[in-house]
Amino acid sequence: MSSLINSEIKPFKAQAYHNGKFIRVTDADLKGKWSVVFFYPADFTFVCPTELGDLADHYEQFQKMGVEIYSVSTDTHFTHKAWHDTSDTIKKIQYPMVGDPTGTITRNFDVMVEADGLALRGTFVVNPEGIIKIMEVQDGSVGRSATELIRKIQAAQYVANHKGEVCPASWKPGDETLAPSLDLVGKI
Repeated sequence: MSSLINSEIKPFKAQAYHNGKFIRVTDADLKGKWSVVFFYPADFTFVCPTELGDLADHYEQFQKMGVEIYSVSTDTHFTHKAWHDTSDTIKKIQYPMVGDPTGTITRNFDVMVEADGLALRGTFVVNPEGIIKIMEVQDGSVGRSATELIRKIQAAQYVANHKGEVCPASWKPGDETLAPSLDLVGKI
């Protein structure tokens, strides 16, 4: 797998289930704002609903940060609706649930497990220009944390708005940042 960091998202179009409707989502929808493209293996599984529920529980905070979430699996938008209608956890979701039955989006982000036709657990933070700034891919047995994702997005947004500054490990809003220079070499 090669890194997609600082690459532009590839064109796509798909159907999604969102707030009781089927909608069309394209790569253009991700531009002009910060976005999270959140891949997971499949609907009606075990770890996946815990992750999507965690995102739903923090969705208001993502929205206040100007971030839209797009969950993506290789299921159809019809399957997303059925899952939404039958699971109390998934009923909480207010962000678009994108169907990718052809695997186009999943392959664009290089998280397709070809032998299974399913996505790895991949999280991609895309800036308003459509450039991937954060990427995390992990095994299907390990769930992700919305709280940690929020912290990473806050750091990415900070450095995007404060040229010449970088955020050290575990940085949170209000913490000190660094201004890389020759004077700092060997002093941290």
